[in-house]
Amino acid sequence: MNGSVRVGQVVGVPLRMHWSVPLLVGLFAYGLGRQGLPVWTPGRSDAVYAVGGVAGAALLMGSLLLHETAHAATALRKKISVQDVTLWALGGTTRMGRPPNAAAAFAVAVSGPLISLVIGGVALGAGIGLHGLSGWAVPSVVLAWLGWANLFLGVFNLLPAVPLDGGRVVQAVLWWRTGDRERADLAASRGGQIMGLLLVAAGWISVLRGAPGGLWIVFIGLFIMIVAGAERRRAALHRALRGLRVGEAMTGPVATGADWLTVQRFIDEVAVHSRYSVLPLLDFEGRPSGIVQLRRLATVPAAGRETLRVREVATPLSQCAVAAPDDLLTEALDKLSLRTGARILVVDAGHLVGIVTGKDISRLMQRETLGGKESA
Repeated sequence: MNGSVRVGQVVGVPLRMHWSVPLLVGLFAYGLGRQGLPVWTPGRSDAVYAVGGVAGAALLMGSLLLHETAHAATALRKKISVQDVTLWALGGTTRMGRPPNAAAAFAVAVSGPLISLVIGGVALGAGIGLHGLSGWAVPSVVLAWLGWANLFLGVFNLLPAVPLDGGRVVQAVLWWRTGDRERADLAASRGGQIMGLLLVAAGWISVLRGAPGGLWIVFIGLFIMIVAGAERRRAALHRALRGLRVGEAMTGPVATGADWLTVQRFIDEVAVHSRYSVLPLLDFEGRPSGIVQLRRLATVPAAGRETLRVREVATPLSQCAVAAPDDLLTEALDKLSLRTGARILVVDAGHLVGIVTGKDISRLMQRETLGGKESA
């Protein structure tokens, strides 16, 4: 996710934090410390309220992290690749590969809400018990607040709307019932768009009735609508390309450049003669080593272009989307992300044999629409 930085790892996968997380913690701490605790436990000092607010906000973020960690851990147990876990303003997100079957998809989807519900129940029970046994009002209220927040998080995430966990559950159940993954994805994403629209409407009604908090509901609804719409388009694309291989979509031979050249030589000998904005790189043995964006070369200071190698400013192969000619095209497309860019390097026996771009996909879809005949 753009705007996030790596801060560690959980269950062996990178943990990233979006810039909005400190803002979210601050909002929760302020709401609990300046509004909630003074009402529920009057008569304490401002310092006590501040510490209680910060502690509650930190515990809630820890709960969100456990929610996402449950998704990641379950995915790894089901042999699903996990790219990273990111915390941000709406909670968190876990980027992973597509589940191999409906059972795995169901297990991954329900793991997060179940953890939130368990944490909610335990925290709420602990808060009630602590208050009854010791009379420690502030800690017990913080725990009770944490419990209700997690119970709400668990129930809200079970709403049948992609990309919420409940939408993933619907996808898994429909996939199991129909045996058609793309059909299930289309139905679940359509439901997500409807649910998002309902949330937007409910949020605006709240705002018109004088509740500013309705804007947050509007924001969540818009987010759900956007993501559900994107997933619906992806499902339609997967359905259209079902059964096709990467080799049927790739373009080859591919214009390339040597990764051992200095930036200046690469510009003079390769870049100025190329009609492409991104070029794959080959090492001394003729094997692909990554890709370089020509606009990235332009940012290299003139003083360093004579000594800096082009591979030092390129995206390494490990961060590129790579597939073999016989791989399913739909599975190769799942490897694309903002980090990899919208292109797939096609590698066979260690050598670059082609590339798949958005134009190649459009051309292939046009061909399939025309009944298998190549468009003019």
